[in-house]
Parts: sequence; structure tokens; C-alpha cells
Amino acid sequence: MLERITRREEADLFVAWMAIAISFTIIKIAPNGILGLPSHLNVVDMVLYFGISLLTVGIGFILHEMAHKFTAIRFGYWAEFRKDNVMLMIAVVMAALVGFVFAAPGATVIYSNTGDSRIMTREQNGIISAAGPVINLLLCALFAALFFSVGGSIALETGSLLAIIGLAGIQINSMIAAFNLIPISILDGRKVFAWNIPVFLVLVAAAFGTLYVSFTLL
Repeated sequence: MLERITRREEADLFVAWMAIAISFTIIKIAPNGILGLPSHLNVVDMVLYFGISLLTVGIGFILHEMAHKFTAIRFGYWAEFRKDNVMLMIAVVMAALVGFVFAAPGATVIYSNTGDSRIMTREQNGIISAAGPVINLLLCALFAALFFSVGGSIALETGSLLAIIGLAGIQINSMIAAFNLIPISILDGRKVFAWNIPVFLVLVAAAFGTLYVSFTLL
């Protein structure tokens, strides 16, 4: 399976992973942008937040894109992730200026792999598009299991690293899923909506519901 990830794709995934990890680290350190940056930065905290972002964003982002890729391959197509340097720069700049991550680092591009110039059906396109957010929601469940297994909010108050990682994993993966399910432009939500509205509504409710709970009740 891993041999289907090309060298160029590995490089693009790595650059995009670093960029969005940096973006999420920035908003954790300066949630109101660099103008609201604390006067004294703790280097240890910065390194810790970056490490947590690398782990949680890395798992969420890479598995999201690989879900698109391997679902497309299963339908008989070829697919590769391609980074978008402009969007990566926008993500980092927006995180620094306004404390918001616009996480659109690129896209998994799908090609015909049959030589017959067939057109992808709406159902195939919808299922391929839904695969990414579904993976993120499954990851939310896994990170939630980690979070609650170590004590949940009580462990978080005591500074438990596992609790911090668990909560960050829930928040970041629900954020990735919710953002990608917005039904506009090239985002997954538009293609899922065009394929199956009930499936779209269930995924949207799950993604935005999890995102809301992770920031308000945990």
C-alpha cells in the first residue's frame, strides 16, 4: 500500500504537514494573532505545542488525504496529494495575524487509471470525498477515548500530557472535518452534498457537534 505513495507526494505531504502544524502552534500560543502575543514566551511550551500539533495534525491531515487517495484507487482511479503553496502561506499568515487557521493546504488530485476516459459518477465522487471527514471523525473517537481514559477534564487541569494530546486531537480532527464539509468550491462538502444529502447532514452534524463540544464542554 505504501508503495503507492510517490516521492513527490511524500514531499508535498511533509511540507503541508509542517505548515499546518506551525499554523496550529501559532494560534495556540497567540489565539488573537501576533498583536496579542504574550510579552514573555515560554520556549518549552512552544516546543510542546509544536510537538502536539505535529502529532495530532499529522495524523488527522495525512490520514484524511490518504483516505481520499485509497478510496479513489479502490474505484479504479489513480490519486495523489498536491500541496498548494499559496494556500499554505495563507494558512500561516492568517494564523499569525488573526489567530485562525484556513486549513486548505492542497488537494488529492484524481486521475483516470483505465485509459478509457470514463467519467467519475456522482456517487463515486461523493464517497471518495466523504472518506476524508469520516476518517477525521473516527480519529475524534480515538482521541476522545484517550482523553477520558486518563481522567478527562480533571486530568487536563493537572497538566496531564496525554489529556492535552487527547483534547487537541479531538479539536483538530473535528476542525478538519467541519471545514472540509463546508459545501463550497472544491471542498469535500460540496461533492458529498451533491451525492447524498442525508449522508451530508449526518457528517456535518457529527463534525460541527464534536467541534462545539470539544471547545465548550470538555
